[in-house]
Amino acid sequence: MKVVKSLLLGTAAGLIAVGGAQAADLPVKAKAVEYVKICSLYGAGFYYMPGTDTCIKFGGYIRADMLLGGGGDYGFRNSSSSVNGGSNNRLTNYYYSRARLDFNIDTRTATEYGVVRTYADLVVSYDSTNVTGSNPSAFSTSSASLGLYHAFIQFAGFTFGRTVSIFDAPWQSYPAGGPDTLPGGSNHVNGVNQVAYTADFGQGITASFALQDETSANNGQSNLWNVSSGTAAQFVTGVYGASAWGGTRMPEVIGQVRVDQAWGLAQISVAAHELHSAYYGATEVTGHPSDKWGWAVQGALSIKNIPTGAGDVINLQAVYTDGATRYNFQSLFPQSFFMFSGSGNGAYQSTGFAGLADGVFGTGTGIDTVKTWGFRGGYTHNWSPNWASAIYGGYAQLKYGNTGKALICTNFAAIGLAGSTCNPDFNFAVVGVNTVWTPVKGLAFTADLSWSRLDQKYSGFIASPGIASAAKPAAVYELKDQDSVSMLLRAQRNF
Repeated sequence: MKVVKSLLLGTAAGLIAVGGAQAADLPVKAKAVEYVKICSLYGAGFYYMPGTDTCIKFGGYIRADMLLGGGGDYGFRNSSSSVNGGSNNRLTNYYYSRARLDFNIDTRTATEYGVVRTYADLVVSYDSTNVTGSNPSAFSTSSASLGLYHAFIQFAGFTFGRTVSIFDAPWQSYPAGGPDTLPGGSNHVNGVNQVAYTADFGQGITASFALQDETSANNGQSNLWNVSSGTAAQFVTGVYGASAWGGTRMPEVIGQVRVDQAWGLAQISVAAHELHSAYYGATEVTGHPSDKWGWAVQGALSIKNIPTGAGDVINLQAVYTDGATRYNFQSLFPQSFFMFSGSGNGAYQSTGFAGLADGVFGTGTGIDTVKTWGFRGGYTHNWSPNWASAIYGGYAQLKYGNTGKALICTNFAAIGLAGSTCNPDFNFAVVGVNTVWTPVKGLAFTADLSWSRLDQKYSGFIASPGIASAAKPAAVYELKDQDSVSMLLRAQRNF
């Protein structure tokens, strides 16, 4: 019995040991791994965010620019790097450089109301420095600048946030490339805060309506000048009075109708713009002019599938404004500027200057609106999948009303010499050509040459008080049209 008992106990112990070993060897159930899945609903580059039904895409570009000569076209005119772009002296940069990172995030989610989309586009740039005045300490300090071009939500036809204006043509102010200072139409490429609604009628036909905060656009609105406080020192820089905008009252009211089909695109846009001024003087008791509404209308046409080659396109647009100058001389165009060159008529130098405004007024007067018209266009030809060339141009005219012109010319009398003519109206034109080489997908090298001309209506000679920031002395200057030539060299990698 002892032997039997020992055998039974030994067998049981052995079974328990084997069972324990087998249990220890059993695989432990691992947590499910959520792999990133491709989302093919909205085109290439989208992925499902793990654990959600939202698709996300990251993109952007790295850009390196070098601008040779000129008065600071291609957007450099509006940065600190080109304050003296038109001085034409030892303070003028012969070249400007820029390094830029653009990063965007696009998310989309399918819902019972349609796709909910969010989009954001951030830009970081580092530009050339500049000198103002003859004092060496006047060098500007260089630092990176941060911009937010887009940040919006789209839902059920509505757009809430910051993006381009529905007034703009799809190509903004670049019908075939070209400088940022191309006139002849609107441009909100850097975005503007808005609420918009788009109705889609099918077959490429849409209609849009928006309320837009123009003060949130790059450089905001054009000038609204109180000319009564203008000085000679301001005048010769193209500034005709004190900035006299009041607080915001009404957003811009924008409407647009578009047909976008295989043959191309046609679009009509309209805008209403309120001119709401501050006071005639420093306090409320000085009074103010009554508010006034300005307006703008623009047409755009794009023609594709033209017989010159696959992918070739012609883009055209034209605009007319009354009290809404920014819709012609667009958001990247300087709203006052001066240029200098030589003179063969005994003057120290020649000069040209221009001031842009929505309207002007003087003490006790109403607002006199400024009228403009312009057009721009471009043609792009693809020589091969790797090479493309384009030609483009833009032209715009600005005219002050009789009352506004009389107010401005009262201040001109302080500097105008005998026989000189005061007329603040002007025309501005740009023409250019470019070639783009794309050796591999997403990498492009561009050379863009442009010529700009300021056709001013002042004539004769002035006794200028000088411009300290441009190292220009008080002297006699000839009033003359001015020209500028610029070459942009660019390398860009899109991702």
